[in-house]
Amino acid sequence: MNKIIIGIVTKYRDGAENEKRADSRIRNEVKQAVFDNGAIAIGIISPNEKMQGAGDNWLDYNELIDKEDIISQIKLCDGIILQGGNANEAFEPFIAKYCYDNDIPCLGICAGQNSVVRGLGGTTYKIPNPEKHNQPNEDFVHNVHIDKSSKFYDIVKTDEIRVNSRHKRTIENCPLLDKVGFCEDGYADIVEAKNKKFYIGVRFHPESLYKIDKNMNNIFKCFIESCKK
Repeated sequence: MNKIIIGIVTKYRDGAENEKRADSRIRNEVKQAVFDNGAIAIGIISPNEKMQGAGDNWLDYNELIDKEDIISQIKLCDGIILQGGNANEAFEPFIAKYCYDNDIPCLGICAGQNSVVRGLGGTTYKIPNPEKHNQPNEDFVHNVHIDKSSKFYDIVKTDEIRVNSRHKRTIENCPLLDKVGFCEDGYADIVEAKNKKFYIGVRFHPESLYKIDKNMNNIFKCFIESCKK
C-alpha cells in the first residue's frame, strides 16, 4: 500500500560553538506527527551552500534561489510542512508560493506561518509583548477563537481551542489569505486559503501537543487526508 509522502522543509542551523559545520534540521516532533498519522516524512533541503536568511524581503533573493532543484524535491511529495524556527531562508516563502500556485497541501507552523504569509505578498511585525507569547516551557498558554465559517473550524469542530505559544512575531497583512483564528491580544494565530485543498498557517505548535490534544492531532490528520485528494 502506497503511503502519503510529506516533505518537511528543513531549517538551517549554525554549527555549535567551536564547530564550523552547519545543519539542515527537522524537528523530531514534526516528523513524528507525520509518521504517527500514517504518512511518510522526508526532508526538503535548500540546494544552496550558504544560508540566504530573509524576512519580508525574501524576493530580494529571488534570483539566488535554485528553483529547479527545490521544485524537483517538492514533486516527490503529496504535501509540504514549513516548520517553526528562529529565522527563515528565502527558499521557504518560495516553496509556500509554489504550493499555493499549484494547490499542493501546505501547513505552515509558527515561522512557517510567516513563510506562507510572505510567499503570498504579506508582511509580519514584532509583537510588543513577546514575554507573554514566547513561553517555550508551557504546554498551554492562551485560547484561540476560531471563525465558524472557516476550513479550520471544520478540522477542530469548535470555536475555541487552547494552544501553546513560543513566538515573537505576528501577521501585519496577508493578501490571498483569510485570518480565521485570533488570540486574546487580537493577533492572527490562524490563516487559511479557502480556495485550496489545504493551505493553513498556525502561530502555535501542534507538533508539541498532538499526543495529548485531539484538536492538535486533527490538524495533522486532516492535512494528510487532504494530500490523498
